[in-house]
Amino acid sequence: MRIYVVKPGDSVYTIARRFRVTPQSILDANNLQNNRLVVGQAIVVPSTEITYRVRQGDTLWSIARRFRVTPKSITDLNNIENPSQIQPGLVIRIPENAKSYGDIEVNAFIQPSTPEKENTVLSGALPYLTYVTPFSHHVTETAGLTPLDDENIINQAQRAGVKPMLSVTNITGTAGSNFNSELISNILNSESLSNTLITNILNLIRAKGYYGVVVDFERIPPKDREKYNDFLRKLVAALHPNYTVATALAPKTYDITEGSWHGAHDYRAHGQIVDFVIIMTYEWGWSGGPPLAVAPIDEVEKVIRYAVSVIPPSKIMMGIPLYGYDWTLPYVPKGEFAESIGNDEAVQRAGRYGAIIKYDTKSQAPYYNYVDANGRQHVVWFEDARSVEEKYKLVSRYGLRGVSYWVLAQPFVQNFRVLNNMFNITKLK
Repeated sequence: MRIYVVKPGDSVYTIARRFRVTPQSILDANNLQNNRLVVGQAIVVPSTEITYRVRQGDTLWSIARRFRVTPKSITDLNNIENPSQIQPGLVIRIPENAKSYGDIEVNAFIQPSTPEKENTVLSGALPYLTYVTPFSHHVTETAGLTPLDDENIINQAQRAGVKPMLSVTNITGTAGSNFNSELISNILNSESLSNTLITNILNLIRAKGYYGVVVDFERIPPKDREKYNDFLRKLVAALHPNYTVATALAPKTYDITEGSWHGAHDYRAHGQIVDFVIIMTYEWGWSGGPPLAVAPIDEVEKVIRYAVSVIPPSKIMMGIPLYGYDWTLPYVPKGEFAESIGNDEAVQRAGRYGAIIKYDTKSQAPYYNYVDANGRQHVVWFEDARSVEEKYKLVSRYGLRGVSYWVLAQPFVQNFRVLNNMFNITKLK
């Protein structure tokens, strides 16, 4: 697989001819509905191998290092018995470096909708997942758990050999969008309510056939930090060894002990207590904030660098967004919120408005500007094959357990092509 950036004058046909693949394979690999391309667009080009003409000074080992493959893979593919046969002018075949980044576990959150929509989304994603997590069962004031129409998701996951995980949050409100600090504080500070919640979590896991639980308690008062740690210790004791326990953590670059989003999330303690953590490394650019990349690689790496200093890397799953944002300019604090936009839709929108896609090398993220039909300026930040590849390299570089997506909703075929090309995706028995 290669990632190619579209240049002026390119077409699907000319790119296919250049890389000796079929036009249809490019259309399929990128979820393209027609042959229209956008200048600056990243295209996944499926392939199995390339050819290379040996140059003066090349050795088998230098060629292998250049293409990030093993010397043996080159000799096996070309039936070379003696490395000294690598002479200038010789044309050799270079194998694709697929799966060269090792093994990875992959989780994805999904918000239940209708069986038709769920099946469409899941059919393209389940082959590449270890876990899928319907979002979410909300904790009530009496430590109960609200119902969630997740049966179809669980059934689809189990048929595909993917482990469904129970998601538990402290979200309340008519819109179901607010993490309730008072509610979770009351539960953590009550032994009776904490024990009831643990019992309800265990019963729901057993009743629905979940593999384990992802606890996503946010906006916990910082004073309850150790109470939260104690709750997790009791939860793990109740669920082990039969079920897995994970937590979702706000991103931070040092041990922040204050603030509603970060203070109560004790990285070191979670790394010792639970089976793995999901670090929500996204939303630097968010709908109510100034235009930025949603998950700039430089900021993400700062979080991961701190995380691995206090949590075993084998317990860390790095969050990856499957969406972008479209901001109307000029940005005004507390003004109009940005529109959440799927990554495929972002490219299509660029095409409709004749925009040229650019790529910010510092954040390793694509973006573009356009003017809408009403003459308003916009800027769009999103993800593409290049940006997710850089995130996966970060996972490999730090030896992390894997990645967790927020959220399965809109198509982003490129992501799974890149993921599957780089890693062996773990499936649990």
